[in-house]
Amino acid sequence: MWRKRVVIASLALLLAACASPRPLEQRKGYVVDHSHVAPSHNSRVRHLVMHYTDVDETESLATLTGPHVSSHYVLPLPARQRAGEPLVYQLVDEERRAWHAGASAWKQRTNINDTSIGIEIVNTGPDRPYADVERALEHDPESVTAIHWAPYPEAQIEALIALSRDIIERHNIHPTDVVAHSDISPTRKIDPGPAFPWHALYEAGIGVWPEGATVSRYRERFDQALPELSTLQAALQAWGYPLVVSDELDAQTRAVLRAFQMRFRPRDYRGLPDAETAAILWALLARYRPDELSGL
Repeated sequence: MWRKRVVIASLALLLAACASPRPLEQRKGYVVDHSHVAPSHNSRVRHLVMHYTDVDETESLATLTGPHVSSHYVLPLPARQRAGEPLVYQLVDEERRAWHAGASAWKQRTNINDTSIGIEIVNTGPDRPYADVERALEHDPESVTAIHWAPYPEAQIEALIALSRDIIERHNIHPTDVVAHSDISPTRKIDPGPAFPWHALYEAGIGVWPEGATVSRYRERFDQALPELSTLQAALQAWGYPLVVSDELDAQTRAVLRAFQMRFRPRDYRGLPDAETAAILWALLARYRPDELSGL
């Protein structure tokens, strides 16, 4: 009888050991004891960054699996499904630092690669080379109306919404930290461009959008008198953009205004200050960063 009890006890211990993580882990040259676990920790991920690839799927994957740049996820085009659900490619583990953001900053935090997950969406962007778009944006803002941008198919956005919701929930990413590549690198990037459906993402619970009534209220105010340029620059900086307050409509300010307008007023992204742009910015600050607004 005692032997039977010993066997049963041994089996119980073995099952318990299998059911719980091993407290000891052998590594190269040392042993790690996992028996003491601290509850005071959180995710290193603070930002979710949206990109377009500017090329087709084959070239996108070749570039993003090469030695120079990478992204955590890629959304294929045409969009595909497996078992009735959207398919996405994962190229880099979320715990690893992908090379997707480059020189970047948001809310005074730099090197956004360190704190972000990057999603590359296969989309060919504008109908002309980036250098031509950049030249038009900087030297001939009125000509931007002639630029055609590739659309984002509905099925691709459905995949993006499912993926983004999951990432945001798991890492507790704040709505104001769901950003465009052009938000964090406005002087050198324009993706995901003015065709990207930011409002549709907001309606799906992803990112931010101003309240219409608040925009209207500020629009009435700024139709009477625009804020001083230095105040507008300070407001853009308060929202998160890497911008030096210069009180001049310089290249950095126009680039930031273009990035902001592409996202929140995509029908006109010439990078020029106007009452509607200011009203949208003030409404966003009032809704999401009221403490920053009170300091303007």
